Amino acid sequence: MPYQLTPMMRHYMELKEKYPDCLLFYRLGDFYEMFFEDAEKASKTLDLVLTGRDCGLEKRAPMCGVPHHSVDNYIARLVDQGFKVAICEQLEDASQAKGLVERDVIRVITPGTVIEDKMLTGSESNYIAAIRYGDDQVGLSYADVSTGAFFTMEFFEKGAHISLLDELARIRPREILANEALFLQPFLSKRLTSQYYLEPFSAQAFLPERAKNRLMRHFGVASLDCFGLEKSPIALSAAGALMQYLEDTQKNALSHIHKITLLNRSGYMQLDVATRRNLELTQPLRQGGNKKFTLVSLLDQTKTSMGARRLRDWIERPLIHKDAIEYRLNGVEELFANLPVRQQIRELLSGMYDIERLSSKIVYGSIHAKDCLALKDTLAAIPDIVSLLSGFSSPALVQIQKFLDPMEDIKNLLEASIHPDAPANMKDGGYIRTGFHPEVDELRNIADSSMQWLKELEELEREKSGIAKLKVGYNRVFGYYFEVTKSNLSNVPYYFERRQTLTNAERFITPELKNLEGKILGAADRLLALEAQLFEEIRNRLLAVTKRLQENAAYLSELDNYQSFAEIAAANRYVKPQLNTAGRINIVNGRHPVIEQAQKNGFIPNDTLLDQKDNRLLIITGPNMAGKSTYMRQTALIALMAHIGSFVPADEADISILDRIFTRIGASDDLSAGQSTFMVEMSEMANILHNATDQSLLIIDEIGRGTSTFDGLSIAWSVLEFLADQNRCGAKTLFA
Repeated sequence: MPYQLTPMMRHYMELKEKYPDCLLFYRLGDFYEMFFEDAEKASKTLDLVLTGRDCGLEKRAPMCGVPHHSVDNYIARLVDQGFKVAICEQLEDASQAKGLVERDVIRVITPGTVIEDKMLTGSESNYIAAIRYGDDQVGLSYADVSTGAFFTMEFFEKGAHISLLDELARIRPREILANEALFLQPFLSKRLTSQYYLEPFSAQAFLPERAKNRLMRHFGVASLDCFGLEKSPIALSAAGALMQYLEDTQKNALSHIHKITLLNRSGYMQLDVATRRNLELTQPLRQGGNKKFTLVSLLDQTKTSMGARRLRDWIERPLIHKDAIEYRLNGVEELFANLPVRQQIRELLSGMYDIERLSSKIVYGSIHAKDCLALKDTLAAIPDIVSLLSGFSSPALVQIQKFLDPMEDIKNLLEASIHPDAPANMKDGGYIRTGFHPEVDELRNIADSSMQWLKELEELEREKSGIAKLKVGYNRVFGYYFEVTKSNLSNVPYYFERRQTLTNAERFITPELKNLEGKILGAADRLLALEAQLFEEIRNRLLAVTKRLQENAAYLSELDNYQSFAEIAAANRYVKPQLNTAGRINIVNGRHPVIEQAQKNGFIPNDTLLDQKDNRLLIITGPNMAGKSTYMRQTALIALMAHIGSFVPADEADISILDRIFTRIGASDDLSAGQSTFMVEMSEMANILHNATDQSLLIIDEIGRGTSTFDGLSIAWSVLEFLADQNRCGAKTLFA
């Protein structure tokens, strides 16, 4: 007789064929099990014991598993190692199933699609990106499934791949999908593979018409004009492919993605990879360096995770329009001048929940009672914030005060429905508040009274039988029972029915005990089912208001940044910068914001004057360790801080609106891209010379050190002549 897979294992193999690139977590009772090659890979990665299971074949199937209650920890480790995990759940109660329990994959977890708190960093976004690569035209779309943020953009200029690398350095996606054309570019694909989790995706998904239809279907619109995408086919193509991937992996849990934002790069300052690295905006310059000495760490006095993520985005995307920058600065200025209100706002924000990421937990069905209580407390604090902001006049704070939504309906619902001491584990119930639903109260009363009923029945049977040590017990197999020691068996009444024999005792039931058991256990089961049903209704109410929650999150995170800037300015003697469009940078007693905090003996301030005339290019000289690099970096950081709407470390600062900041500081080999120190240096310098304008700020240090002295000097001289020529470049430059 030929061997044949068992029905369950046959179903497992059918699912595995649909998800061949994933480790399939197959739910069996309280465990997720893996079989065959998946089990061997998982056991090795997770240090699990590899066992076996009869599967209908000649040999047992290799098997390993993890408990469902701690699955997040195991999945996090697998995702960190680059694995994808397909979660197959039981879709019906095993006790009610006829035959094989219905199961199916409800979600695929990949590095860019995790939403679990344990797998995320509160202060950082978790982006997944899709790239549609073409000749001198690139579409880039990226989303954060944990918050519902969705963006797209496109590059048409010559050297679009350089712009792509700059944007990827800004968003740092955990996962990238790309069309086949990108993998035909050896340099680019090698560069991306060395830095990101990159994988090819279906060419069909990138087709413009297919992408357009998919986006219209998801957002429920007849045209993409409302998002400005109709005239951006490359951006649309990338966004449609990304949406298909999310639909394939996240199934129906995408309703919190309410809009797609088309980003226009002309609205913010372009910072290339080298500048982000050299100025240590969000990452230390040296690998393994202390993140404490980065600009984002210094400026982060935010009180919410939402605010911390927005701060990072503001630093990575400085504004370049004077009105937009002053809009932020004026909001910071009012909070800076009002310490009592600022302190109250900070206190209120510190108790707020990450409602931006809550939206994903709502749509994924992973929200629990504790989340609801935290959301209730967050909403309850909003009226106080609105009241505190009522005395301000800056447009930024007026806007927040006007549009913050207390969501009284949701706050009242959660207050009435969720028990204030709801347990963290909802498996055993107890999270629906008394008074919310009459049947819950009735069933809970039965459960609360059951111990008294059992005690009374125990006393009654002791009196009737004369057995002083007769007692009521319970286990899951036999239910409730009377236990009688062997020495008292002769006194057992005739209506006691034997259920179990032990070494020193026997267990009995009576019709009255059985009837009481039915009431107690029936009430307990019904109570659990009813609480679960009511909580699902509450989740559906929350599902309908995810857009309102996300709008509140946006306003609260913006306010959090204003108060953070005001707080850091007050603590470190920062001043509000003046802005000009005349090309002038005039800093009086400027200080390096990060090094100033690290210096125990105080920081020596310096002036800076750059303009479009005689002070357009300054050559900085001095011995090693004299502070040349620090001085130049501090000028760039002060200018950048002004552009994000922050006060700056100086006595006075008049900052020109800049289109770009470039840095060329030091160099090292880029082995992953096959570039020598000299090649890296020349590539960065070429990028500056091609893209700098008279509205740019350049910081150039140690140019030409990667070659001989004479050649290096010649290169430096030629670069200086080019930069000094106002007709060819004319950028404001600090040259060491």
